[in-house]
Amino acid sequence: MLRFVRNWKALFLLSLLYVGCGDAVCTSRRCLAEMLIKKGLLSQPQTENCTHVIKVPFIEYQTLAVNTKDLRLVNRLLATIEWLDPDLKWNTSDYDYEDVVLPVEKVWTPEILVTNGIVSTMKHNSKDLLVLSDGTLRHSVVINAEVNCEVNLFNYPFAYDSCPVAIQSWSDTGCGSKLVITTVYSADGSQGNWQTESVELQNKSDSRQYILVNLRIKPTNPFVTLLMPSILILLADMVSFALPLGGGERNGFKVTLVLSFTVFLNILNDILPGDSSCSPIIRTHFCICLVLLVFSMLVSLVLTRLAKDGSLIFFCGSKGTVPDNTEVKADVSVVQISSPEDDGGMLKRVVNFLEAVDADTLKKDRDLKFANHLDKTFFWFYSIGGTTYFIAMIIVMVQYRCVVNHFEFWY
Repeated sequence: MLRFVRNWKALFLLSLLYVGCGDAVCTSRRCLAEMLIKKGLLSQPQTENCTHVIKVPFIEYQTLAVNTKDLRLVNRLLATIEWLDPDLKWNTSDYDYEDVVLPVEKVWTPEILVTNGIVSTMKHNSKDLLVLSDGTLRHSVVINAEVNCEVNLFNYPFAYDSCPVAIQSWSDTGCGSKLVITTVYSADGSQGNWQTESVELQNKSDSRQYILVNLRIKPTNPFVTLLMPSILILLADMVSFALPLGGGERNGFKVTLVLSFTVFLNILNDILPGDSSCSPIIRTHFCICLVLLVFSMLVSLVLTRLAKDGSLIFFCGSKGTVPDNTEVKADVSVVQISSPEDDGGMLKRVVNFLEAVDADTLKKDRDLKFANHLDKTFFWFYSIGGTTYFIAMIIVMVQYRCVVNHFEFWY
């Protein structure tokens, strides 16, 4: 009996000792995380060759805006990154877990920059990251960048171009980091008037990698707001030749068209894209349209003068017209009996007057006919030339390619 009691006491003490030891050794996932945090590894892992490899298995690219005034491309990149830190690995026999979550500010994280970005900021997509048992860390970051991209706007509003977004680590020489990017994907390619057609991962060397963003403007809105009004105004100017030369209606209408087009250009000053090495040809187009309108107005004014006076010399009076100050005086209170000789002289003066009126009428008809002939000739030249110009200009806008060097930031 005494032996049984002693054995029971021994078993009780052993159980207490076992429970106490169990409380002293914590093997939970959270204890594992606390153990790794206490290491305080905030510096970059440094191997013997002093170069750390940062894997970027996936980048999601998104175009936020295309600033055609300042020639800048605003974009957002969501990157998944992986790197190895041997000091953060653990033995799975001590901690039977393959991964653990750590606060991102408690370990070192790589920095990714946009080389040609005027503004480039990297933010953590989450406050935590994942650590694997072999020391591999997985995390995701968001990079917002404003890239200085001299977009080829020569073909505006049919513009299309490719802009590079160069990706690099904080340093690719010495004790720096080497980025290994695998896949790039484009998300939400339509923003405003621009369409992101595709993105391609390319490189100029092992340390110079970039995302080539292929952009194309949506031509509907610029065509309706820019090209269509200029076409319609010139069409109205051509149709105005149907108005007669006399009366001033045509000249007044053409002056109104010129003033309207001038106001239209002033309103569109903030809409038109900025200048670059490939300046938008639409600026030249608007200048030519204004010149055509003004030239048409001046020709109409000159032909109106020619139809009325038969002369293009504005400071000289016309010849062969009947003076307007001719006065016929008659005294009805006195009746005079004239001789046959006086009657003959009076009849001769009347005949001369009528002949002068007929000659003046014939001259005016001849001048008007000549002016109308010139007017029709100019109309056909103006119509054919204007139509040919518009066709040629649209072909140039669509087909011509202006080359821009987008890699001047690498030297």
